Amino acid sequence: MATAPRYLIGRGELLTFGIDAPKKKPSEKKHPYTLAEAKATLIPQLEAANALFSALPESACPDDQAVARITLHPAYIAKSYFPRVLLQQAGLVSVGSRNRRIRPRKVVAKTAPAEADTTELFVAGPRTALRRLVKQARLLTADMPAAQEFAQIESIEPMTPADRLRPAGEGAAKEVFEVGLHIPPGDSARRVRAQFSVYAQECGFKVDDRFEFEAGRLLFVPVEGPKKHLSKLALFTLIRVVRPMPRLRSARPIFRSTKLPVAFELPSAEPLSREPKVAVLDGGLPDEHVLGGFVRRYFLADEDADDVQEYNEHGLAVTSALLFGPIEPGRRAERPYAAVDHHRVLDADSDGEDPYELYRTLGHVEAVLLSQNYQFINLSLGPDLCVEDSDVHAWTAVIDHILSDGSTLMSVAVGNNGEGDEVLGLNRIQVPADSVNALCVGAVDHAGTGWSRAAYSACGPGRSPGRRKPDVVAFGGSPKEYFHVVAPGKRRSLATQLGTSFAAPLALRSAVGIRAILGTDVHPLTIKALLVHGAEDSLHEGAEEVGWGRVPSDVNRIITCSDGVARIIYQGELTPGKYLRAPVPLPPGGLQGNVDIAATFCYATPVDPQDATAYTKAGLDITFRPDITKFKLKAKQPNSYSFFPSNEWRTEAEMRNDLGKWETLLHAEHTFRGTSLNGSVFDVHYNARDGGANAGGSATKIRYALVVTVKAPKHVDLYQEILKAHAKLEALEPRVALPIRT
Repeated sequence: MATAPRYLIGRGELLTFGIDAPKKKPSEKKHPYTLAEAKATLIPQLEAANALFSALPESACPDDQAVARITLHPAYIAKSYFPRVLLQQAGLVSVGSRNRRIRPRKVVAKTAPAEADTTELFVAGPRTALRRLVKQARLLTADMPAAQEFAQIESIEPMTPADRLRPAGEGAAKEVFEVGLHIPPGDSARRVRAQFSVYAQECGFKVDDRFEFEAGRLLFVPVEGPKKHLSKLALFTLIRVVRPMPRLRSARPIFRSTKLPVAFELPSAEPLSREPKVAVLDGGLPDEHVLGGFVRRYFLADEDADDVQEYNEHGLAVTSALLFGPIEPGRRAERPYAAVDHHRVLDADSDGEDPYELYRTLGHVEAVLLSQNYQFINLSLGPDLCVEDSDVHAWTAVIDHILSDGSTLMSVAVGNNGEGDEVLGLNRIQVPADSVNALCVGAVDHAGTGWSRAAYSACGPGRSPGRRKPDVVAFGGSPKEYFHVVAPGKRRSLATQLGTSFAAPLALRSAVGIRAILGTDVHPLTIKALLVHGAEDSLHEGAEEVGWGRVPSDVNRIITCSDGVARIIYQGELTPGKYLRAPVPLPPGGLQGNVDIAATFCYATPVDPQDATAYTKAGLDITFRPDITKFKLKAKQPNSYSFFPSNEWRTEAEMRNDLGKWETLLHAEHTFRGTSLNGSVFDVHYNARDGGANAGGSATKIRYALVVTVKAPKHVDLYQEILKAHAKLEALEPRVALPIRT
């Protein structure tokens, strides 16, 4: 007789408790430059920058402000080295930052590479303050805090049009550009836009006030005007970036789908659960289709706009993928886990030559997200633009900001440009697949074993933080094994498809399945962690190809435990600056033989879009202590073990500095001798930053999820032993009648 399934163990957060911060020994920092060396290099650079600022037209300098680029030496990336005192005394403010690769004039460590990534700050202030900084720099003495910060600077340069302009191809007759504007602290987006509009008009450009998006301290606006005058426009000192207005990734498929003469059967039962609220944001649905009650509601973002047939076909295919997964010709489709709502965000006004389609569509997406009506949303569209390390796009910033509370899981397709030029970065994931709060999904070529990245699926890396992208992969179809979806029309027929557009909803389908089976006891953020935790690795793929691995199509592999296995979930909130201890529940008598421990941390974070190199405002220091009774001589804390070490997908700078702690997803698995595990714990410290510096009292609590799997083959009853030993834990039970397949 088969034993009943053993589902996830919940309430792990009830085992956690706060601990005091460990005392850290002061370390002696070796500094590359003396104050005298810094003055000799930086003061002439400041003088040259001020000469350029003085030559700018008054109308290009709102409130007499100019923006300089201050590049820190690579030894000073950590937020504790932010030059706060120097900027305050000079009357300057940081309005943003980005990553920059440099060859520093001098390095301290013998093992340091000749080139390294570092932080470039954008510093704004009145031109008078920047001129005064030259005098202040000359008066600095070694005992001043500002002097120490001054010596950490590698270079000071003016922000020029060349720094702001992105390459512009052959534009259409109507040339429209996307401009990102800095909003200085204390200023307003409305005032900055008004000042920029006046200057743009002087340069022959018109700012379209119908569309604008404010994200962090950046304002994105579209402008229309002659390309030949862009260099003059880019003199405006509060401009961060000017790029040609990207087009939307067309909802038209990679190839024209083929309608199959083979029929299929629809599920005979209604969706498994009515509880999950699920939405597809796409191209709408055709007038005739067979989805019936599986589509709960249908919305038109713009009721005055007409349909586009190809967009409708794409919307139907994506909805079919989320409801049924790939349908086997001649067979019955899988029973949906939940009904879906479809929001048509692409229409006839998104088609053709409208250069403003990108902003208009983002407005539709934003409206659905802000409604907070859904726990699960699929987005298989976005700008036709590969991610950049230097700047965050409006689509990514808006989506990450709304998802920062962790209450919605959005799956995002990474793009079908995987066969683009790798050297030029044209095969890299497309916006907004660089989102840190969404689940970004690539495609693999087979639904069964022996899979690999589909050739068309965009590759990583993402921008740091968020380096490991895609997050996961799922079957998306290939020329040898198509992804079969419902075709338009009154009859039950299938169409062939392939693309990341279908991998993303297939991955989300598993997430919806977990929620449908286990109910509200499992939070969407925890489900995101579970998908990563249970992902299938490929021995032949790297992180930049498939992220953490392929999402299993059978959710039972994620939510049930076999003999000798216990999987525990923790879900709760972290307080900035505090330490939380999360015990790993083990049987009281200890464990024998080899024991595997796998752990996945996932958290949702507010973001700073203007600070590309310090994008996430929350980061975790995680320390694993296998045996809480073992201490080094004179140590106050038990011995630690490097559970989430630096690895191949982090850059050299990330391994040498603290950048790795700002990743919102961490996963690792290690094997221990059972006798070495005693009261094992994860100690978690929530670091908070704002604009790349310490956040102080402005930080808020964040939502986190932790999934831990303990495998002890010599302990067949491990699951029951853990539940018996830890009364606060409980086995989660299905909230619906199973089996789930019909």
